[in-house]
Amino acid sequence: MPTCDEKTLGGVLARTLARSRAGGPGVLPGTVQDAARELGGAGARVFLADVQQRHLVPLPEDGHDPGERQDIETTLAGRAYRLRRTQTSAGPPPVGWFPLVDGIERIGVLRVETREPEPDAAGCWEALAGLVALLVVSASTYSDVIVRMARDRPMSLQSELLWAFLPPRTIGTRDVTSSAVLEPAYEVGGDAFDHSVAGGRLHLSVFDAMGHDLASGGASSVALAACRSTRRAGGGLADIVQAIDRTLGRWIPDRLLTAVVADLDTATGELSWVNCGHPTPLLIRGRHVLPDALRRRAELPLGLGFHDHGPQPVHHLRLQPGDRVLVYTDGVTDARSPGGETFGEERLTDTLVRHTASGEPAPEALRHLIHALLAHQDHRLRDDATIALVAWHPEGRGG
Repeated sequence: MPTCDEKTLGGVLARTLARSRAGGPGVLPGTVQDAARELGGAGARVFLADVQQRHLVPLPEDGHDPGERQDIETTLAGRAYRLRRTQTSAGPPPVGWFPLVDGIERIGVLRVETREPEPDAAGCWEALAGLVALLVVSASTYSDVIVRMARDRPMSLQSELLWAFLPPRTIGTRDVTSSAVLEPAYEVGGDAFDHSVAGGRLHLSVFDAMGHDLASGGASSVALAACRSTRRAGGGLADIVQAIDRTLGRWIPDRLLTAVVADLDTATGELSWVNCGHPTPLLIRGRHVLPDALRRRAELPLGLGFHDHGPQPVHHLRLQPGDRVLVYTDGVTDARSPGGETFGEERLTDTLVRHTASGEPAPEALRHLIHALLAHQDHRLRDDATIALVAWHPEGRGG
């Protein structure tokens, strides 16, 4: 049986990379199977999370049954995904579930079936899982197969437009984590988010365009583009606000958009933000929300031309280590149950605090929160609902 020493592992990873480059996404399942066997395993299978993070869907092999989905909430595979930690079962046959992670973004799991328990081989399987994650992310930018398998049904045109612009759900460093969720995933109209890390700063933007049609999706997409263009040219928050306002006024003059655009200095914890007609962000410290900590006079929504006449005030607050900033659209708190009860800010924060207090990282806490919101409205959202959570954990403490 092959041994998983450093030389063997390096050769296998190199061949896997070369085969995937030459054959494209269609050969990935077979290539991963071959790699697992070269490392002494009986086989391997790639499972990717669906767009709503409810199931892990097996990557189909040519001419073979794609196999059964794994429920994220109740299975060992789901536990590996939720916790980003390897899970094993004794079998027979022995099986390991290894998280597929791109940076800190969870994308799925790798199922490895071994011929016998191999406790010393875990590092090799984790290395293979790391390479597989990179290959999947790369292929998803040009392969409809990978994109399609993560969907239960077709997306609306405006949803397709927005998802094409959105960044990964979760990004971060040892000092900060930013995670976001967006529903209804298949019919989103005008909500959008953006986040990035560069030069010791985290940028976060959350947008909510008026309406729920293609023009709404277009307005949010234009806002994302104007935000990124200005930011990447060295502009600050006030410049971003002006650029979005000017661009909407010129190209989509009949659409208004509320927004929060913010920067966080990941070394000092200084939070800077502008609020344009958006619900007030919430500051969570420990297990409590600090009432009105981030409440300032809100500026007018974007698209009216008001912000083009001069720079708007940028607000500042110094965070404490462990603080979390929650930004959401009004579709979250205004979501109504079949009986007419709104989800509300209190339920929003209570749900989030309960999950984070139990030790869940930001992405998992948001996954539970958005599912609670969907259940509250009987899975029939009448408005877009976006939630973004930034956790500042300098020196890698928490997140």
